[in-house]
Amino acid sequence: MSVDTTLRPHAEDAFAHELKGLAAADDRPRPARWNLSPWAVATYLLGGTLPGGTVITPKYVGPRRIVEVAVTTLATDRALLLLGVPGTAKTWVSEHLAAAVSGDSTLLVQGTAGTPEEAIRYGWNYAQLLTNGPSRDALVPSPVMRAMAEGRIARVEELTRIPADVQDTLITILSEKTLPIPELGSETQAVRGFNLIATANDRDRGVNDLSSALRRRFNTVVLPLPASVEDEVDIVSRRVGQLGRSLELPVLPEGTEEIRRVVTVFRELRGGVTADGRTKVKSPSGTLSTAEAISVVTNGLALAAHFGDGVLRAGDVAAGLLGAVIRDPAADRVVWQEYLETVVRERDGWKDFYRACREVSR
Repeated sequence: MSVDTTLRPHAEDAFAHELKGLAAADDRPRPARWNLSPWAVATYLLGGTLPGGTVITPKYVGPRRIVEVAVTTLATDRALLLLGVPGTAKTWVSEHLAAAVSGDSTLLVQGTAGTPEEAIRYGWNYAQLLTNGPSRDALVPSPVMRAMAEGRIARVEELTRIPADVQDTLITILSEKTLPIPELGSETQAVRGFNLIATANDRDRGVNDLSSALRRRFNTVVLPLPASVEDEVDIVSRRVGQLGRSLELPVLPEGTEEIRRVVTVFRELRGGVTADGRTKVKSPSGTLSTAEAISVVTNGLALAAHFGDGVLRAGDVAAGLLGAVIRDPAADRVVWQEYLETVVRERDGWKDFYRACREVSR
C-alpha cells in the first residue's frame, strides 16, 4: 500500500471526500462543465453537514455574501478578482473555488515582476520549432490556454505584480473569449466552463495598476480581515491543525491559549488600539496578517515538538512573534517594546507571555 508523502496536497486531493459527498448530494442545476452547483461550491467553502452525515469543513471564515458573489461571478462571463491585504486568504479561496468548480486547481500562473507574456498566452518547444517550424505540436500551451480549451478555471496569482503590458494580454482572452495564434493563423476559443480567478494585494497599488480596460473585465470582490477575535482564532486553529497533520506535529487541543494571545497581539498592533478600546498603541510597519499568525503558531508548535515536551507555551511562540512584528529593526523595535511594557505587562494572566517576549527581545 502506497503512502502519500506529499507535503501539501492540492485542494481537490486533500478534500476529495468532501467534494465527492457534495457531488452525490447535489441535485441543483450546474453550469456547463462545473463539477458542483453554485450552491454546493459555496457550501464547500463555508462548511456544513450534508443529509448523509458528511461534514464539510469551512475553508473560509467570513461573510457568506462574499462567497456567494464570488461563486456567482464565475458562472457569468466576467472574471473574478479577489482583492485584499496580505493574509486575507485570497490564494486559499482561489484554490478552493477552482477545485470545487473544475476539480483542478493546478492551472496556475504565478505573477511576478518577471512573468513573461508566454506564461499567459503560449510558448514554443524550440527543438521542434527549429526542426519543423511553427505547428500545434511545437506549441506549449499556458495554463490559461489549457483552461480555455478544457472549459476549466484558470488562476493568476498576484496580478498587479505582473508588468502592465503582460497583464493586458488578458484583455482579448476575457472579452472575446479567444486566444489568437498568429504564427499558425488560428486561435484557441474558450469553451463553456472557462473562467479566470485573479488575486491582487491592495497594498501593491502603484506597483502595476490594472488598466481601466482590464479592470472592466473583472468583478472585484474584496476579502476583509477577520471581523472578530473569535473568527481569527478559529481560522488560525484550523489551518495550524491542517499544517500540523501534514508535518506530523502534536495535535493542539481546542481553546489553546497561545493562539488567542498571538491573535490578540496581532489585532491590537495592526488596529492601533487594545481590545477593550481603552489604550491606543502604535502600529509597526508589517501587515501582521492572519497568515503570519498561522506561521508564528505553526513554528511554535514545531519548537514545542522537537525541543520541548510537545505542549505549546508562551516561549515557543515568542521568537516567531518578535520576527513577525519587527520588520524595521529601528522603528518597529521601539513600537514592540512600548507595547510590551504598557499593554502586555499589565494584562492579567499574561505574565508568562510577557517574560517570554522580554527574554527574546533582549
